[in-house]
Amino acid sequence: MREILRGTWALLLGIALLMLGHGLQGTLLGVRANVEAFPAAVTGLVMSGYYVGLLIGSLRVPVLVARVGHVRVFAALLSLGSTTILVQAKFVDPYTWFLMRLLTGYCFAGAFIVAESWLNGSASNENRGQLLSLYMVVQMGGMAAGQFLLNLADPGGFDLFILFSVLVSVAAVPMLLTAVAAPVVTRRGDIGLLALYRLSPLGVVGIAGVGVATSSLFSMGPVYASEEGLSVAAISTFMAAVIMGGVVFQIPVGRLSDRLDRRWVIAAVALLAAVVVLPPAILPQVPNYLLFPGFFLVGGLSLPLYALCVAHTNDFLSPEQMVGASSALILAFGVGAAAGPTLTALAMQFVGPIGFPLFLAVVHLALGLFSLYRMTRRSTVAAADRGAYMSLPPPSAVFTPLAQESAGSQAPSSATAPALVDAS
Repeated sequence: MREILRGTWALLLGIALLMLGHGLQGTLLGVRANVEAFPAAVTGLVMSGYYVGLLIGSLRVPVLVARVGHVRVFAALLSLGSTTILVQAKFVDPYTWFLMRLLTGYCFAGAFIVAESWLNGSASNENRGQLLSLYMVVQMGGMAAGQFLLNLADPGGFDLFILFSVLVSVAAVPMLLTAVAAPVVTRRGDIGLLALYRLSPLGVVGIAGVGVATSSLFSMGPVYASEEGLSVAAISTFMAAVIMGGVVFQIPVGRLSDRLDRRWVIAAVALLAAVVVLPPAILPQVPNYLLFPGFFLVGGLSLPLYALCVAHTNDFLSPEQMVGASSALILAFGVGAAAGPTLTALAMQFVGPIGFPLFLAVVHLALGLFSLYRMTRRSTVAAADRGAYMSLPPPSAVFTPLAQESAGSQAPSSATAPALVDAS
Protein backbone atom coordinates (compact mmCIF):
# COMPACT_ATOMS: atom_id res chain seq x y z
CA MET A 1 0.00 0.00 0.00
CA ARG A 2 2.87 2.37 0.75
CA GLU A 3 4.27 1.83 -2.75
CA ILE A 4 0.86 2.56 -4.27
CA LEU A 5 0.54 5.81 -2.31
CA ARG A 6 4.05 6.92 -3.24
CA GLY A 7 3.21 6.79 -6.92
CA THR A 8 -0.40 7.99 -6.84
CA TRP A 9 -0.83 10.35 -3.86
CA ALA A 10 -1.03 13.45 -6.06
CA LEU A 11 -3.74 11.93 -8.23
CA LEU A 12 -5.68 10.69 -5.20
CA LEU A 13 -5.38 14.09 -3.51
CA GLY A 14 -6.78 15.78 -6.60
CA ILE A 15 -9.66 13.28 -6.76
CA ALA A 16 -10.38 13.82 -3.04
CA LEU A 17 -10.61 17.60 -3.55
CA LEU A 18 -12.78 17.11 -6.62
CA MET A 19 -15.14 14.83 -4.70
CA LEU A 20 -15.31 17.29 -1.79
CA GLY A 21 -16.63 19.85 -4.24
CA HIS A 22 -18.86 17.29 -5.96
CA GLY A 23 -20.43 16.27 -2.65
CA LEU A 24 -21.05 19.89 -1.69
CA GLN A 25 -22.47 20.89 -5.06
CA GLY A 26 -25.31 18.36 -5.35
CA THR A 27 -26.62 18.96 -1.83
CA LEU A 28 -26.17 22.73 -2.03
CA LEU A 29 -28.21 23.03 -5.23
CA GLY A 30 -30.97 20.79 -3.87
CA VAL A 31 -31.27 22.87 -0.70
CA ARG A 32 -31.01 26.18 -2.58
CA ALA A 33 -33.72 25.10 -5.05
CA ASN A 34 -36.02 24.46 -2.09
CA VAL A 35 -35.12 27.85 -0.57
CA GLU A 36 -35.98 29.51 -3.90
CA ALA A 37 -39.33 27.64 -3.90
CA PHE A 38 -38.69 25.79 -7.18
CA PRO A 39 -41.54 23.30 -7.76
CA ALA A 40 -40.42 19.72 -7.16
CA ALA A 41 -40.85 18.78 -10.84
CA VAL A 42 -38.72 21.75 -11.92
CA THR A 43 -36.01 20.85 -9.40
CA GLY A 44 -36.00 17.30 -10.71
CA LEU A 45 -35.48 18.48 -14.29
CA VAL A 46 -32.67 20.79 -13.19
CA MET A 47 -30.93 18.01 -11.27
CA SER A 48 -31.34 15.62 -14.21
CA GLY A 49 -29.34 18.05 -16.33
CA TYR A 50 -26.17 16.98 -14.53
CA TYR A 51 -26.64 13.34 -15.48
CA VAL A 52 -27.51 14.20 -19.07
CA GLY A 53 -24.19 16.05 -19.21
CA LEU A 54 -22.39 13.09 -17.63
CA LEU A 55 -23.83 10.77 -20.25
CA ILE A 56 -22.88 13.03 -23.17
CA GLY A 57 -19.44 13.70 -21.73
CA SER A 58 -18.64 10.08 -21.01
CA LEU A 59 -19.37 9.21 -24.63
CA ARG A 60 -17.75 12.24 -26.32
CA VAL A 61 -14.78 13.18 -24.13
CA PRO A 62 -12.71 10.10 -25.11
CA VAL A 63 -12.86 11.36 -28.70
CA LEU A 64 -11.64 14.78 -27.55
CA VAL A 65 -8.84 13.19 -25.51
CA ALA A 66 -7.68 11.22 -28.55
CA ARG A 67 -7.54 14.46 -30.53
CA VAL A 68 -5.74 16.87 -28.16
CA GLY A 69 -4.46 14.77 -25.24
CA HIS A 70 -5.26 14.12 -21.57
CA VAL A 71 -3.58 17.15 -20.02
CA ARG A 72 -5.24 19.80 -22.21
CA VAL A 73 -8.67 18.22 -21.88
CA PHE A 74 -8.37 17.84 -18.12
CA ALA A 75 -7.23 21.43 -17.54
CA ALA A 76 -9.86 22.89 -19.86
CA LEU A 77 -12.77 20.91 -18.41
CA LEU A 78 -11.94 21.63 -14.77
CA SER A 79 -11.50 25.31 -15.57
CA LEU A 80 -14.89 25.36 -17.25
CA GLY A 81 -16.47 23.26 -14.50
CA SER A 82 -15.31 25.65 -11.77
CA THR A 83 -17.00 28.50 -13.64
CA THR A 84 -20.44 26.94 -14.11
CA ILE A 85 -21.30 27.03 -10.41
CA LEU A 86 -20.53 30.76 -10.26
CA VAL A 87 -23.01 31.37 -13.06
CA GLN A 88 -25.61 29.47 -11.02
CA ALA A 89 -24.91 31.66 -8.00
CA LYS A 90 -25.43 34.81 -10.07
CA PHE A 91 -28.45 33.75 -12.13
CA VAL A 92 -30.89 31.81 -9.95
CA ASP A 93 -33.46 30.53 -12.43
CA PRO A 94 -34.29 26.99 -13.62
CA TYR A 95 -33.30 27.51 -17.27
CA THR A 96 -29.81 28.77 -16.45
CA TRP A 97 -29.37 26.14 -13.77
CA PHE A 98 -30.33 23.32 -16.14
CA LEU A 99 -27.84 24.45 -18.77
CA MET A 100 -25.08 24.92 -16.19
CA ARG A 101 -25.85 21.56 -14.60
CA LEU A 102 -25.59 19.91 -18.01
CA LEU A 103 -22.26 21.62 -18.65
CA THR A 104 -21.01 20.67 -15.16
CA GLY A 105 -21.90 17.04 -15.83
CA TYR A 106 -20.03 17.11 -19.13
CA CYS A 107 -16.94 18.60 -17.48
CA PHE A 108 -16.98 16.16 -14.57
CA ALA A 109 -17.39 13.19 -16.92
CA GLY A 110 -14.22 14.26 -18.73
CA ALA A 111 -12.36 14.94 -15.49
CA PHE A 112 -13.16 11.50 -14.07
CA ILE A 113 -12.31 9.71 -17.30
CA VAL A 114 -8.91 11.40 -17.51
CA ALA A 115 -8.13 11.02 -13.79
CA GLU A 116 -9.07 7.35 -13.77
CA SER A 117 -7.07 6.70 -16.94
CA TRP A 118 -4.06 8.24 -15.22
CA LEU A 119 -4.59 6.04 -12.18
CA ASN A 120 -4.94 2.99 -14.37
CA GLY A 121 -1.67 3.86 -16.08
CA SER A 122 0.11 3.80 -12.73
CA ALA A 123 -1.28 0.40 -11.72
CA SER A 124 0.01 -3.09 -12.38
CA ASN A 125 -1.96 -6.34 -12.50
CA GLU A 126 -0.60 -7.13 -9.02
CA ASN A 127 -1.80 -3.95 -7.29
CA ARG A 128 -4.74 -2.84 -9.44
CA GLY A 129 -7.30 -4.38 -7.06
CA GLN A 130 -5.80 -2.56 -4.06
CA LEU A 131 -5.67 0.69 -6.01
CA LEU A 132 -9.32 0.32 -7.03
CA SER A 133 -10.37 -0.22 -3.41
CA LEU A 134 -8.34 2.80 -2.30
CA TYR A 135 -9.84 4.87 -5.11
CA MET A 136 -13.36 3.92 -3.99
CA VAL A 137 -12.64 4.95 -0.39
CA VAL A 138 -11.14 8.28 -1.50
CA GLN A 139 -13.99 9.00 -3.90
CA MET A 140 -16.90 8.06 -1.65
CA GLY A 141 -15.19 9.40 1.48
CA GLY A 142 -14.56 12.74 -0.22
CA MET A 143 -18.16 12.93 -1.35
CA ALA A 144 -19.42 12.15 2.16
CA ALA A 145 -17.11 14.75 3.74
CA GLY A 146 -18.29 17.31 1.19
CA GLN A 147 -21.77 17.15 2.70
CA PHE A 148 -20.54 18.83 5.88
CA LEU A 149 -19.11 21.80 3.97
CA LEU A 150 -22.74 22.87 3.63
CA ASN A 151 -22.56 24.05 7.25
CA LEU A 152 -19.80 26.60 6.60
CA ALA A 153 -22.10 29.29 5.19
CA ASP A 154 -25.69 30.14 4.33
CA PRO A 155 -26.91 28.08 1.32
CA GLY A 156 -28.89 31.13 0.28
CA GLY A 157 -25.73 33.19 -0.26
CA PHE A 158 -22.71 33.16 -2.58
CA ASP A 159 -20.02 31.74 -0.30
CA LEU A 160 -20.67 28.01 -0.79
CA PHE A 161 -20.82 28.42 -4.56
CA ILE A 162 -17.43 30.14 -4.45
CA LEU A 163 -16.06 27.36 -2.22
CA PHE A 164 -17.07 24.73 -4.80
CA SER A 165 -15.36 26.71 -7.54
CA VAL A 166 -12.16 26.97 -5.49
CA LEU A 167 -12.12 23.25 -4.67
CA VAL A 168 -12.50 22.26 -8.32
CA SER A 169 -9.79 24.70 -9.42
CA VAL A 170 -7.35 23.58 -6.71
CA ALA A 171 -8.07 19.90 -7.48
CA ALA A 172 -6.41 20.39 -10.86
CA VAL A 173 -3.07 21.44 -9.36
CA PRO A 174 -1.77 18.13 -7.91
CA MET A 175 -3.16 16.18 -10.85
CA LEU A 176 -1.53 18.37 -13.49
CA LEU A 177 1.81 18.35 -11.63
CA THR A 178 1.86 14.57 -11.09
CA ALA A 179 4.88 12.65 -12.33
CA VAL A 180 2.68 9.82 -13.61
CA ALA A 181 2.74 9.88 -17.40
CA ALA A 182 -0.54 10.31 -19.24
CA PRO A 183 -1.68 6.99 -20.69
CA VAL A 184 -1.51 6.19 -24.36
CA VAL A 185 -4.87 6.52 -26.08
CA THR A 186 -5.96 3.25 -27.68
CA ARG A 187 -9.00 2.49 -29.76
CA ARG A 188 -11.20 -0.46 -28.88
CA GLY A 189 -14.23 -2.15 -30.33
CA ASP A 190 -17.52 -1.53 -28.56
CA ILE A 191 -20.42 -3.87 -27.86
CA GLY A 192 -23.82 -2.36 -28.61
CA LEU A 193 -26.47 -2.02 -25.93
CA LEU A 194 -28.80 -4.52 -27.61
CA ALA A 195 -25.98 -7.05 -28.03
CA LEU A 196 -25.02 -6.66 -24.39
CA TYR A 197 -28.66 -7.08 -23.35
CA ARG A 198 -28.78 -10.38 -25.22
CA LEU A 199 -25.70 -11.51 -23.29
CA SER A 200 -26.89 -10.27 -19.89
CA PRO A 201 -30.45 -8.90 -19.63
CA LEU A 202 -30.24 -8.53 -15.85
CA GLY A 203 -26.91 -6.73 -16.10
CA VAL A 204 -28.23 -4.07 -18.48
CA VAL A 205 -31.64 -3.62 -16.81
CA GLY A 206 -30.04 -3.72 -13.37
CA ILE A 207 -27.44 -1.06 -14.19
CA ALA A 208 -30.15 1.19 -15.69
CA GLY A 209 -32.26 0.70 -12.54
CA VAL A 210 -29.29 1.46 -10.31
CA GLY A 211 -28.76 4.63 -12.33
CA VAL A 212 -32.32 5.69 -11.56
CA ALA A 213 -31.96 4.92 -7.84
CA THR A 214 -28.48 6.42 -7.40
CA SER A 215 -29.25 9.72 -9.14
CA SER A 216 -32.51 9.98 -7.20
CA LEU A 217 -30.72 9.45 -3.88
CA PHE A 218 -27.96 11.97 -4.58
CA SER A 219 -30.03 14.64 -6.35
CA MET A 220 -33.43 14.56 -4.64
CA GLY A 221 -32.30 13.35 -1.22
CA PRO A 222 -31.40 16.90 -0.09
CA VAL A 223 -34.71 18.20 -1.48
CA TYR A 224 -36.64 15.52 0.44
CA ALA A 225 -34.74 16.25 3.66
CA SER A 226 -35.31 19.98 3.25
CA GLU A 227 -39.05 19.52 2.65
CA GLU A 228 -39.21 17.34 5.75
CA GLY A 229 -37.98 20.33 7.74
CA LEU A 230 -34.44 19.14 8.53
CA SER A 231 -31.86 21.78 9.37
CA VAL A 232 -28.82 22.35 7.17
CA ALA A 233 -26.66 20.38 9.62
CA ALA A 234 -29.17 17.53 9.64
CA ILE A 235 -29.35 17.47 5.83
CA SER A 236 -25.55 17.15 5.71
CA THR A 237 -25.67 14.22 8.13
CA PHE A 238 -28.55 12.62 6.24
CA MET A 239 -26.69 12.62 2.92
CA ALA A 240 -23.40 11.55 4.51
CA ALA A 241 -25.20 8.59 6.11
CA VAL A 242 -26.48 7.47 2.70
CA ILE A 243 -23.00 7.61 1.15
CA MET A 244 -21.16 5.97 4.05
CA GLY A 245 -23.69 3.15 4.08
CA GLY A 246 -22.60 2.35 0.55
CA VAL A 247 -18.94 2.32 1.59
CA VAL A 248 -19.48 0.06 4.61
CA PHE A 249 -21.66 -2.50 2.84
CA GLN A 250 -19.62 -2.84 -0.38
CA ILE A 251 -17.21 -5.54 0.77
CA PRO A 252 -19.65 -7.75 2.78
CA VAL A 253 -22.18 -7.71 -0.07
CA GLY A 254 -19.43 -8.42 -2.60
CA ARG A 255 -18.04 -11.37 -0.68
CA LEU A 256 -21.52 -12.84 -0.42
CA SER A 257 -22.02 -12.52 -4.18
CA ASP A 258 -18.76 -14.40 -4.82
CA ARG A 259 -20.10 -17.37 -2.85
CA LEU A 260 -23.72 -17.47 -4.06
CA ASP A 261 -25.61 -17.01 -7.30
CA ARG A 262 -25.26 -13.26 -7.86
CA ARG A 263 -28.88 -13.04 -8.95
CA TRP A 264 -30.00 -14.21 -5.52
CA VAL A 265 -27.85 -11.52 -3.94
CA ILE A 266 -29.09 -8.80 -6.32
CA ALA A 267 -32.70 -9.82 -5.64
CA ALA A 268 -32.24 -10.00 -1.87
CA VAL A 269 -30.37 -6.68 -1.61
CA ALA A 270 -32.84 -4.85 -3.87
CA LEU A 271 -35.91 -6.20 -2.08
CA LEU A 272 -34.42 -5.40 1.33
CA ALA A 273 -33.72 -1.85 0.12
CA ALA A 274 -37.38 -1.56 -0.96
CA VAL A 275 -38.52 -2.63 2.52
CA VAL A 276 -36.05 -0.46 4.46
CA VAL A 277 -36.94 2.72 2.55
CA LEU A 278 -40.70 2.37 3.17
CA PRO A 279 -41.09 3.52 6.84
CA PRO A 280 -40.68 7.26 6.05
CA ALA A 281 -43.46 6.88 3.48
CA ILE A 282 -46.00 5.04 5.67
CA LEU A 283 -45.31 6.42 9.15
CA PRO A 284 -46.63 9.87 10.09
CA GLN A 285 -43.31 11.05 11.51
CA VAL A 286 -39.92 9.35 11.68
CA PRO A 287 -37.51 10.90 14.23
CA ASN A 288 -33.98 11.70 13.11
CA TYR A 289 -32.44 9.02 15.31
CA LEU A 290 -34.33 6.45 13.20
CA LEU A 291 -34.31 8.33 9.87
CA PHE A 292 -30.52 8.59 9.64
CA PRO A 293 -29.76 4.89 10.42
CA GLY A 294 -32.62 3.93 8.11
CA PHE A 295 -31.12 5.78 5.16
CA PHE A 296 -27.65 4.53 6.10
CA LEU A 297 -29.11 1.08 5.42
CA VAL A 298 -30.79 2.31 2.23
CA GLY A 299 -27.44 3.57 0.94
CA GLY A 300 -25.73 0.41 2.16
CA LEU A 301 -28.13 -1.78 0.20
CA SER A 302 -28.69 0.42 -2.87
CA LEU A 303 -25.21 1.67 -3.76
CA PRO A 304 -23.45 -1.76 -3.90
CA LEU A 305 -26.01 -2.86 -6.50
CA TYR A 306 -23.93 -1.09 -9.16
CA ALA A 307 -20.91 -3.30 -8.56
CA LEU A 308 -23.13 -6.38 -8.25
CA CYS A 309 -24.70 -5.75 -11.66
CA VAL A 310 -21.29 -5.05 -13.23
CA ALA A 311 -19.90 -8.28 -11.77
CA HIS A 312 -22.94 -10.22 -12.99
CA THR A 313 -22.52 -8.76 -16.49
CA ASN A 314 -18.81 -9.60 -16.54
CA ASP A 315 -19.62 -13.22 -15.67
CA PHE A 316 -20.96 -13.57 -19.23
CA LEU A 317 -18.15 -11.73 -21.02
CA SER A 318 -14.63 -12.65 -22.03
CA PRO A 319 -11.84 -10.33 -20.79
CA GLU A 320 -11.57 -8.77 -24.25
CA GLN A 321 -15.30 -8.00 -24.31
CA MET A 322 -15.32 -6.39 -20.85
CA VAL A 323 -13.52 -3.28 -22.04
CA GLY A 324 -15.59 -3.06 -25.20
CA ALA A 325 -18.82 -3.33 -23.20
CA SER A 326 -18.11 -0.15 -21.25
CA SER A 327 -19.90 2.14 -23.72
CA ALA A 328 -23.08 0.09 -23.49
CA LEU A 329 -22.88 0.11 -19.70
CA ILE A 330 -22.30 3.87 -19.71
CA LEU A 331 -25.38 4.29 -21.89
CA ALA A 332 -27.57 2.06 -19.69
CA PHE A 333 -26.46 3.72 -16.47
CA GLY A 334 -26.58 7.22 -17.96
CA VAL A 335 -30.11 6.89 -19.33
CA GLY A 336 -31.34 5.65 -15.97
CA ALA A 337 -29.44 8.34 -14.07
CA ALA A 338 -30.76 11.11 -16.34
CA ALA A 339 -34.35 9.97 -15.78
CA GLY A 340 -34.09 9.36 -12.02
CA PRO A 341 -34.33 12.89 -10.56
CA THR A 342 -37.17 13.91 -12.90
CA LEU A 343 -39.23 10.79 -12.16
CA THR A 344 -38.64 11.17 -8.42
CA ALA A 345 -39.61 14.84 -8.57
CA LEU A 346 -42.85 14.01 -10.37
CA ALA A 347 -43.70 11.52 -7.62
CA MET A 348 -42.99 14.21 -4.99
CA GLN A 349 -45.05 16.73 -6.97
CA PHE A 350 -48.11 14.45 -6.87
CA VAL A 351 -47.96 12.99 -3.35
CA GLY A 352 -45.59 15.29 -1.47
CA PRO A 353 -42.22 14.47 0.16
CA ILE A 354 -43.23 10.82 0.74
CA GLY A 355 -42.98 10.41 -3.02
CA PHE A 356 -39.20 10.19 -2.56
CA PRO A 357 -39.11 6.99 -0.46
CA LEU A 358 -42.11 5.57 -2.35
CA PHE A 359 -40.38 5.96 -5.69
CA LEU A 360 -37.15 4.42 -4.39
CA ALA A 361 -39.15 1.49 -3.01
CA VAL A 362 -40.81 0.89 -6.39
CA VAL A 363 -37.50 1.01 -8.27
CA HIS A 364 -35.80 -1.47 -5.93
CA LEU A 365 -38.87 -3.73 -5.87
CA ALA A 366 -38.91 -3.85 -9.68
CA LEU A 367 -35.19 -4.65 -9.81
CA GLY A 368 -35.54 -7.40 -7.21
CA LEU A 369 -38.49 -9.01 -8.99
CA PHE A 370 -36.74 -8.84 -12.37
CA SER A 371 -33.73 -10.60 -10.86
CA LEU A 372 -35.97 -13.38 -9.55
CA TYR A 373 -37.61 -13.65 -12.98
CA ARG A 374 -34.23 -13.96 -14.71
CA MET A 375 -33.41 -16.91 -12.46
CA THR A 376 -36.24 -18.82 -14.15
CA ARG A 377 -34.80 -18.14 -17.61
CA ARG A 378 -31.15 -19.13 -17.27
CA SER A 379 -29.02 -21.36 -15.09
CA THR A 380 -26.33 -19.84 -12.93
CA VAL A 381 -22.70 -19.47 -14.01
CA ALA A 382 -20.46 -22.07 -12.39
CA ALA A 383 -18.45 -20.67 -9.48
CA ALA A 384 -15.18 -21.59 -11.23
CA ASP A 385 -16.15 -19.48 -14.26
CA ARG A 386 -17.22 -16.38 -12.35
CA GLY A 387 -14.93 -13.40 -12.00
CA ALA A 388 -14.29 -11.81 -8.60
CA TYR A 389 -16.52 -9.01 -7.31
CA MET A 390 -14.80 -5.62 -7.07
CA SER A 391 -15.84 -2.64 -4.97
CA LEU A 392 -16.90 -0.07 -7.57
CA PRO A 393 -18.26 3.37 -6.73
CA PRO A 394 -21.40 4.35 -8.66
CA PRO A 395 -20.47 7.78 -8.14
CA SER A 396 -20.00 9.90 -11.05
CA ALA A 397 -22.26 7.79 -13.23
CA VAL A 398 -19.23 7.16 -15.39
CA PHE A 399 -18.19 3.54 -15.89
CA THR A 400 -14.55 3.80 -14.95
CA PRO A 401 -11.70 2.68 -17.22
CA LEU A 402 -9.87 1.66 -14.03
CA ALA A 403 -12.67 -0.69 -13.09
CA GLN A 404 -12.90 -2.13 -16.56
CA GLU A 405 -9.19 -2.87 -16.75
CA SER A 406 -9.31 -4.41 -13.29
CA ALA A 407 -12.22 -6.58 -14.33
CA GLY A 408 -10.32 -7.78 -17.34
CA SER A 409 -7.27 -8.64 -15.29
CA GLN A 410 -9.23 -10.75 -12.81
CA ALA A 411 -11.72 -12.47 -15.05
CA PRO A 412 -11.30 -15.96 -16.44
CA SER A 413 -9.23 -16.28 -19.60
CA SER A 414 -11.05 -16.33 -22.89
CA ALA A 415 -10.38 -20.05 -23.10
CA THR A 416 -12.31 -20.73 -19.90
CA ALA A 417 -14.86 -17.93 -20.04
CA PRO A 418 -18.51 -19.07 -20.04
CA ALA A 419 -20.12 -19.44 -23.42
CA LEU A 420 -21.81 -16.30 -24.68
CA VAL A 421 -25.40 -17.41 -25.16
CA ASP A 422 -28.50 -15.56 -26.27
CA ALA A 423 -30.66 -15.24 -23.17
CA SER A 424 -33.84 -14.14 -24.91
